[in-house]
Amino acid sequence: MDYIKMIRSIAGSQPLILTACSVVVLNEKNEILLQHRTDTNNWGIPGGFMELGESVEESARRELLEETGLTVGKMKLYTVFSGEDFYFTYPNGDEVYNVIVSFVSRDVSGELVADHEAHELRYFALDALPEEMIPTSRLMLERIKQDLNQGRI
Repeated sequence: MDYIKMIRSIAGSQPLILTACSVVVLNEKNEILLQHRTDTNNWGIPGGFMELGESVEESARRELLEETGLTVGKMKLYTVFSGEDFYFTYPNGDEVYNVIVSFVSRDVSGELVADHEAHELRYFALDALPEEMIPTSRLMLERIKQDLNQGRI
């Protein structure tokens, strides 16, 4: 049984504080890689929850590989997103306050391959993002766009 299933077997759907990790993958055109998620049917930044014993770096690398088929080389800690704005209720009713440790990288290799968690993977210009997005990813992308425009990424 994985960690979250074990916790959910005890806590049910009530709100949990969970640590997630993501890698913001940017290509040479400053387009960002997004996944059309199967669990919410919305677009979002690839990433997921840490497993017991993992470092945040290991978790970010594992999640990117599992969800996209891409291996990340150099990556830089971008920021940590948390607080009321990162509360989310999944379609199954599970509630979570996300603490999202976010990295950024332009150094990826491999071929894009969507796993069972994604309908599709695609790069988007930050001024042409899909309408149907996970609210937490939309907040993250607003900050990323601002930081890219100001040369901080």
